[in-house]
Amino acid sequence: MRKIVHIDMDAFYASVEQRDDPALRGKPVVVAWKGARSVVCAASYEARKFGVRSAMPAIRAERLCPQAVFVPPDFARYKAVSKHVREILERHTDLIEPLSLDEAYLDVSCNKQGLATATEVAQAIRASIREELSLTASAGIAPNKFVAKIASDHRKPDGLFVVRPERVLSFLTPLPAARLPGVGQVMAEKLAALAIHTVGELRAVPTPLLVHKFGRWGLKLAELARGIDDEPVVPSRVRQSISSEDTFSEDHFLDELGPTITRLAERVWALAQREPRRARTVQLKLKTSDFQTLTRSLSPEAMPTSAQSLAEVALALRDRVDLPPRTRFRLVGVGLAHFDDAAPSPQDALFRADAAVASDSPRPC
Repeated sequence: MRKIVHIDMDAFYASVEQRDDPALRGKPVVVAWKGARSVVCAASYEARKFGVRSAMPAIRAERLCPQAVFVPPDFARYKAVSKHVREILERHTDLIEPLSLDEAYLDVSCNKQGLATATEVAQAIRASIREELSLTASAGIAPNKFVAKIASDHRKPDGLFVVRPERVLSFLTPLPAARLPGVGQVMAEKLAALAIHTVGELRAVPTPLLVHKFGRWGLKLAELARGIDDEPVVPSRVRQSISSEDTFSEDHFLDELGPTITRLAERVWALAQREPRRARTVQLKLKTSDFQTLTRSLSPEAMPTSAQSLAEVALALRDRVDLPPRTRFRLVGVGLAHFDDAAPSPQDALFRADAAVASDSPRPC
């Protein structure tokens, strides 16, 4: 039986700001640039009481919480703290799969410190984070990844929740089906149309019916509803795409986007020179003034060999956009995707770890 821990820093960016500036403690802190096009990077728990959430437009956060203190993000500082967190995690296992700067999965089926249980490992990690960084983290412990992630959110902030193997089904049964990984708003609506609102109701549906309705994803839904998730903790994450995008302060017409597309192509090309593998697809992303997102992609026989040729392909993709001529756009992005299968270098950039990435096999106890 595997022992998986999900570590999630509590209101990470906002907590770092409150730690470093005592005047912010106890106040509703919103990490974001002020402005009509800015979005919230993080919100302290004091701000969350007013409904402020990450990825929310900053202008809406200001309306919800007029007394909020807006702090511009300092990503260099957050990455430095994240690296320290990573060092703490590595004291216990090399099987660490980062999801972002503030959360990661750990497989502690066999841990370096020889602690008897995964709970003891999680407690030791949280204690070290508190003592060394003056920050708090929540932890979920379970036999697999997705249950551990749900569990870490169960007693936030500064909480720990254990779901033992024999308790997995009873833990999942009352939860909304939308809590399952991969079940977004659209899928939740499809399930609701079938009178499926909770994980327990989803489990009661025969697997063949789910497969008939949703194909292979229906089989995955059936497994998740039964607490089945054999996905391993993967220390090395292979880059799937390289992209760059800009959000405009004022909306633009499609034919005005040429200079920005060219500039983004130059930026993406520079980033691609650090990637040993070759991309097979060029992508163009657009978002209209009413927040409709559309993408166009092309996998040419001969991929671009320069920033200029990449820009030419991206501009050609722009010409494939079939929308009314007076449509305005608030965002444009250029990307490269579908990299070949040549041996990649380890991708651990989210934590900026300097150490070599471990293999998938557990270390000897």
